Amino acid sequence: MIDIESLIPHREPIKIITEVVELNDDSGIAAAVVNERWPLCNGRTVRSLVLIEAIAQTAAVVEGYKRKKEGKSGAKGWLVGIKSAEFKRAVIAVDTRITVFVNNLYAFDRYGMIEGIVKSGDDVLLTAVLQAICLNNDED
Repeated sequence: MIDIESLIPHREPIKIITEVVELNDDSGIAAAVVNERWPLCNGRTVRSLVLIEAIAQTAAVVEGYKRKKEGKSGAKGWLVGIKSAEFKRAVIAVDTRITVFVNNLYAFDRYGMIEGIVKSGDDVLLTAVLQAICLNNDED
């Protein structure tokens, strides 16, 4: 089992990814179950905008894994922007299990572009492309 908190700086209540399913240098799959502690939750549902954070956290797990293999600490201080996003639902019910698939499309120096898909079973909830830049100069 992979210790997610050793790879990313996120902690509850903002940490929403709870399981790493698959991890490679440029892609990964993570999972979580929507719960009432998630941001944007009204007790019964969460706004699907929070799925952007699920993609960002999964991408951070991939980057943290890669850095750890290189003997470095997890990267902190990423600024993430949404290049494109197509939401299939406005809200997701509490107790819904989601699976997050990410693939690094492009990386140069401290900039990267990430493609993400969030599903519940076979249903696609979100497809998005995120852009990220690392603002931290720490190269340890």
